[in-house]
Amino acid sequence: MKRYLLPLLSAAIVLLPLMFSHSCANTTEAPSGGAKDTIPPYIVDIRPYPGATGFPIEKARIVFTFNEYVTIKNQGSIYLSPPQGKKPKSAIKGKKLIVSFEEALEPNTTYTLNLGDAIADNNEGNPFPGFTFVFSTGSQIDSMFTTGMVQDCNTLLPVKDATVMLYKNHADSAVFLERPYAAARTDDWGYFVIPFIQDTVYRIYAVVDADGNNVYDPDQDRIGFMDSLLQPKWKVADTIPELLKYDMKDTLGCEARRVEHTLGVFREKPSKQFLKNKERTGLRSAYISFQAPYVWIDSLWFGGFRADEVISQFNPSQDSLELWLNSRAPAPDTLHLFVNYRKTDSTGVLKPELEHLRLPIDPKLKRTYSRSQRRNLKHEDTVCLYKLEAKPERVEQYGFELEFSQPIISAEFDSLKFRYLNPKQKEFRAGVKVERDSLNLRRWTIRPEVKYQQGFEYFLKVPHRAFRDINGFYSDSTEVKVSLPSDEKLSSLTAVLSGVDGKYIVDLLDEGLKTILRSYTIDSDCNLAFPYLKEARYCLRITSDLNRNGVVDTGSLLERRQPELVKFVMFKDGKFLEVPPSAEITQEIDLRKLFANE
Repeated sequence: MKRYLLPLLSAAIVLLPLMFSHSCANTTEAPSGGAKDTIPPYIVDIRPYPGATGFPIEKARIVFTFNEYVTIKNQGSIYLSPPQGKKPKSAIKGKKLIVSFEEALEPNTTYTLNLGDAIADNNEGNPFPGFTFVFSTGSQIDSMFTTGMVQDCNTLLPVKDATVMLYKNHADSAVFLERPYAAARTDDWGYFVIPFIQDTVYRIYAVVDADGNNVYDPDQDRIGFMDSLLQPKWKVADTIPELLKYDMKDTLGCEARRVEHTLGVFREKPSKQFLKNKERTGLRSAYISFQAPYVWIDSLWFGGFRADEVISQFNPSQDSLELWLNSRAPAPDTLHLFVNYRKTDSTGVLKPELEHLRLPIDPKLKRTYSRSQRRNLKHEDTVCLYKLEAKPERVEQYGFELEFSQPIISAEFDSLKFRYLNPKQKEFRAGVKVERDSLNLRRWTIRPEVKYQQGFEYFLKVPHRAFRDINGFYSDSTEVKVSLPSDEKLSSLTAVLSGVDGKYIVDLLDEGLKTILRSYTIDSDCNLAFPYLKEARYCLRITSDLNRNGVVDTGSLLERRQPELVKFVMFKDGKFLEVPPSAEITQEIDLRKLFANE
């Protein structure tokens, strides 16, 4: 056996039969009595033998014989590199898995066929741990390999089942037009290894391939790329742990694998602009969205209504638009919306386009407001709805948060009443500052003109009829109470930031990396306070906002521009900070070092 084949064969052919031959099930029916079969199937024979050279180009097939009856549970996991236009065809016959090729193979080419997690036994569904079969249509097997990691550029979480592609053609257009010279899929850890490749120079890309065609489609796929060319440094050998198959639950083993290259995948700004979706969301409201961000709209109007009766609001990326009618006229069954915008034509150029959108009302909504049904209306159907809240652990930074369901056409913020009680229950009053959200016209932040103190109780009251919305409905009254957290077990984190030479977004996230607990935008050295933390694990994410627009901008492959950089602060024990109860933690962070060499 050739030395470079040992890593691939030892796990699947040599070790498994020795370990499990005394107890493997090998019949089509589960054995009666005894312990449940928990042992995965293993290969007992392969034809032709791994490492075969001179492999036939036409009508070739590979036969894997297992120790028991198996089934194909995931056809898509059987992956050939270099990939073909048509995927390999696989079938089960007895204990054999037969893989054949629908297209002719390329001459003088080394191929790898990865079974991934495609196979399981027929009795209990125990998964086969995977196997990579190598063969060549030429006279030799290529012997180099490379490894790496694919992660999401914003969360830095691993991306499973991304396709990592190597190209000898160094033009970026190749990933749009050609299939790669070699490719591999990432595992649960976002890890990849591309073995048995030539010792030459490549472009490398990671593509989250939506349709599995091994070609990059910017309108539906995510992509990551390296700025520099890649030349493999390592030769395949029987001592290379990265070439073995790993149990994805083996944390120590999986994390110990060598990572040569890290690619962050992102979604590019779509290349084509067009109106994608439309929806009637209420009697006097609608929603439209576009394929690409920052749509260019020349004019927009509703048939039968004046332009000054239309209220509109873009989302931050300006690819969707909420619309409301501020009119006392009866809402028609069908709204006629006219949008004059720049649409991509067949030559790829933005040209003016006028689209007429018909937006019929939902029959259920129409019945709700019909005269015959008005006796069935609920109270919330006839008032200006809003939500007023103040969270104890974040009220110092975010204040009282007020958000309306519909845009309001009149507001008496001067009528708001703010009062507070000291620990002796003596009452005081203070004024408030009102700030409208720059991104959401239905949202306001209300802050008192006094500093919050421990042991005090704070009240904000909205009186009756203080606000009126576009439906003509007035608001009810409400009062919200808040106090700063007083639990002695709560902890605090102070981040001392230095080396700040631009604009950065600093987020404190929970362990799941999905909830932003607090967020700051900074442009100079400072101390950031994160108080009232429960005993848990947290992480700090810092984004370099290069163009100072307050959002994380995506990259561009053809412009060779990476997305704006995201980094996680590394604490003593890694990315997560273990916060014990009743602790005051100070963390110094040098952003110049954190973003060095990027």
